[in-house]
Amino acid sequence: MEVSWEQSVTDSINTIYLLFSAYLVFVMQLGFAMLCAGSVRAKNAMNIMLTNVVDAVVGSISYYLFGFAFAFGDGTNSNPFIGTTFFALKDIPSTSYDYSYFLYQWAFAIAVAGITSGSIAERTQFSAYLVFSFFLSGFVYPIVVHWVWSSNGWLSPSSDMLFGSGAIDFAGSGVVHLVGGIAGLWGSFIQGPRVGRFDAYGKPVPMRGHNATLVVLGTFLLWFGWFGFNPGSFGKILVAYPNTTNQGNWTGIGRTAVTTTLAGSTAGLTTLFGRRLLVGHWDALDACNGLLGGFVAITSGCSVVEPWAAIVCGFCAAWVLIGLNILTLKLQFDDPLEATQLHGGCGAWGLIFTGLFAKKEFVIQVYNSGEAGVVRPYGLLLGGGWGLIGCQVVELLAIVAWVSITMGPVFFALGKLKLLRISIDEEVAGLDISSHGGYAYTTHPEENHPRFYADYMPIQGRNHS
Repeated sequence: MEVSWEQSVTDSINTIYLLFSAYLVFVMQLGFAMLCAGSVRAKNAMNIMLTNVVDAVVGSISYYLFGFAFAFGDGTNSNPFIGTTFFALKDIPSTSYDYSYFLYQWAFAIAVAGITSGSIAERTQFSAYLVFSFFLSGFVYPIVVHWVWSSNGWLSPSSDMLFGSGAIDFAGSGVVHLVGGIAGLWGSFIQGPRVGRFDAYGKPVPMRGHNATLVVLGTFLLWFGWFGFNPGSFGKILVAYPNTTNQGNWTGIGRTAVTTTLAGSTAGLTTLFGRRLLVGHWDALDACNGLLGGFVAITSGCSVVEPWAAIVCGFCAAWVLIGLNILTLKLQFDDPLEATQLHGGCGAWGLIFTGLFAKKEFVIQVYNSGEAGVVRPYGLLLGGGWGLIGCQVVELLAIVAWVSITMGPVFFALGKLKLLRISIDEEVAGLDISSHGGYAYTTHPEENHPRFYADYMPIQGRNHS
């Protein structure tokens, strides 16, 4: 059947919007790379940069081969837990998905591995990155995507809905950030802290990142990319809402960008002043992490809450992050980028926040294109009942359990096989010189280390003789 030119134009505009959003989300890889590099010590900068490259290239192959199939595969054998078709993009484009949709979802998948690599930075063997990155982006993460984002997932808000609602995790506070954070939690816990992170009495020893400039650059690049991450999750921009005057997805997309900005800004400001009260000075790195915590938290409900609620979200996210950072130091848990606390803790809060503050009108617009007469649960504090908040809690618990029973044993097995952590000698010398042939920078005024791999090896020989 011939498609009308109006439909062709509509499809083209929607595809352009989705691809534009995919490119923005991909820019987040650059943001992660800069943030990670600035947050580690100079002697490990090359290593963390390479791991970010590996996350992208390994994740691309694994997501192409089976990740997308596990996440969105439908067909006669479809089930609520795992997809079964579209392996290696066979039968794509289909009536449901095309190449641009794959590219958008791929950009999300490689972001998850980037979160986890930050948690285990500065002490991990390079081969371990290859293994966990492939497994996380090709299997663990896509299963969660299928539950929540595919049309027939058991948590999906658009299928036979759990508690008559389904979980609202619009752009992935749980699906992306909580998954990456819990995977990082297990990696960091099984490895133990970096050498010298805690003294003999268990007191934390500061190990500050070497370049605040890169941290701020990475933070702004992530902020920029989040405008593809959250508003882009609508997928289509040309969808009109009936019973409104000139409103449609374009309205929701604009509102989503606003709520994202407000939540991040509020969290950054709250963290800045909160840490000022706690430690006595204005800390740029803390403010950047607070900002990102606000973005992570609003990612779940960004499309279904009012702008004023986004400010509440960001304020609470900042205190979740500050509290978890204090707790992790007491427990001697070492996450160089605070990824577990930031993506795990704020991601969990984001899911609960959506269950409390989702607005009825916006939920129906986003998930039912504004149809009249649709009744579905919405935010508990706005009078929407317990259905939605119940689904949010179920999603939170399901993700924590799933990632724990999959990634926990992977990291444990790598540890037992001596494939996870580098030796103390190599860690003290720095991963750049011990694993990557030289430093990221040519001079190190603050660190007296060999400059090239050829200088490093004779020293190793003397140490072992």
